[in-house]
Amino acid sequence: MTTLRNALRLALIGALCAGPAEAARIYITNEKSNDITVIDSDSLAVLQTVKAGRRPRGVRVSPDGKLLYVCASDEDGIQVFDTATMKLLRTLDSGPDPEQFAMNAAGDLLYIANEDNAQVTVLDVVKNQIVANVPVGVEPEGMALSPDGAVLVNTSETTNMAHFIDAKTFKRIDNVLVDKRPRYALFTPDGGKLWVSSEVGGTVSVIDARTRQLVKKLRFDVPGLTAEEVQPVGLRATRDGKTVFVALGPANRVAAVDAETFEIRKYILVGQRVWHMALTPDEKYLFTANGNSNDVTVIDVASLKAIKSLPVGQAPLGVASSPN
Repeated sequence: MTTLRNALRLALIGALCAGPAEAARIYITNEKSNDITVIDSDSLAVLQTVKAGRRPRGVRVSPDGKLLYVCASDEDGIQVFDTATMKLLRTLDSGPDPEQFAMNAAGDLLYIANEDNAQVTVLDVVKNQIVANVPVGVEPEGMALSPDGAVLVNTSETTNMAHFIDAKTFKRIDNVLVDKRPRYALFTPDGGKLWVSSEVGGTVSVIDARTRQLVKKLRFDVPGLTAEEVQPVGLRATRDGKTVFVALGPANRVAAVDAETFEIRKYILVGQRVWHMALTPDEKYLFTANGNSNDVTVIDVASLKAIKSLPVGQAPLGVASSPN
């Protein structure tokens, strides 16, 4: 009996120490139904659907988790929602056709890719005032800010470049040629490398962020698919910098990549035409927006397995997460 009591006591202590997974809310922008789907990461259920502006695309949560910023691309504005109530608070001036954007650590500046006029708009969200306009290549889309806040990167789809911009002077400091139609840029958590996905090129370029030299070019050989079907778009990295997830578009797969060896650990089957992704704050789950099947796939990060599909709006594209 003593042995049994001790075993039960240890099991109880272990359960208490482990604690529950951190609940989060996941926000999905749906391009064609012009709304936002809100998902609870604990129950893995849709909580609500909220009307948004025309063609909502890029989406981010403020550093304090209180505000949700959404690109209303066809309305030339950034909509700001209260995450507690999902009420629209205001619409910010963004420049024409905002697609993706980055945010500084203080949460008071947005760096917005304006697809129609080949520039990056820097916006003071407190004053709703444009601070700078930075000329870049044709059809800018991806935006990334280095972890130290010193360097901005924009990808231009038609110019096929990653443009490095000084985040203080807003002057371009370098242009790095990548493969065709670069869609997304991601700094590794230590700021040492920049990953850029090239949709039509079918590759991901890994660039040394300091020297701005190519370190590695990743290609994806998905069994049963042609090279043309593999089109990398969204990127997400774990906080420890060891794994980068790559959304492979019409390949309907997410690649889990070892960020140190650049080996593909696994191809995970998801919905149709996967665009962007977000990790929950505790990194238990990865949520993917699948644009053609109008759903979201939930991936268990530890096992690298898809565990659930949730129907959302029409043509889901952007994904963001915040603690409940």
